[in-house]
Amino acid sequence: MNKLQVQVVAGAVVVIFAAGILFSGGKIQIQWLKFYSVAVFGALLVLGVWERFLWHLAPIQRIKSVPRDIRGTWKGTLRSNWVAQGSEEALPEKTAFLVVRQTASTTSVILLTEESESSSNLAKITALDGGASLDYMYLNQPKVSVEHRSRMHHGSTSLGIMGRPAVRLDGRYWTDRESQGELAFNLRSDSMAEGYEQAETLF
Repeated sequence: MNKLQVQVVAGAVVVIFAAGILFSGGKIQIQWLKFYSVAVFGALLVLGVWERFLWHLAPIQRIKSVPRDIRGTWKGTLRSNWVAQGSEEALPEKTAFLVVRQTASTTSVILLTEESESSSNLAKITALDGGASLDYMYLNQPKVSVEHRSRMHHGSTSLGIMGRPAVRLDGRYWTDRESQGELAFNLRSDSMAEGYEQAETLF
């Protein structure tokens, strides 16, 4: 919730509170409004602390409505059915790293392999029937050295989240070049890798 939303909510509370007093025969005191800015500031402060820190504390993570905490760098494997032009076989299974940056209301994802980097443009953690999944859309940008056989493309991914705290992510992805594959991650570091080489050093 941003500052404007907090102000709108606070304003609505003031109006409804005042209307309730009027309808009950009471008298509105204008002096009450001097606490409006204090209320907005306090609400923003509480929301900011929640957004950045409180939501991922272990006791709060036990609440089912709170998003699963999957922040950090995950190590796993990527298996694709993609057959490069001029080849007759799908690519072999490869090591992949998933870097997840997360607050209580936002999530961003970067998938790193030795040949490319995929960055999310839309990501969300969804909770359904006691389970949870990380779902995101991405743009994959291969390194220049492999562009001749692996062009830039868009895709989407859905990964199931196992455990609370999370201990495993696995699922599938699909791309606009008519390929698909599987992803599985079961090793996790709290650090946020900035690239494939740095991710390797974390494990």
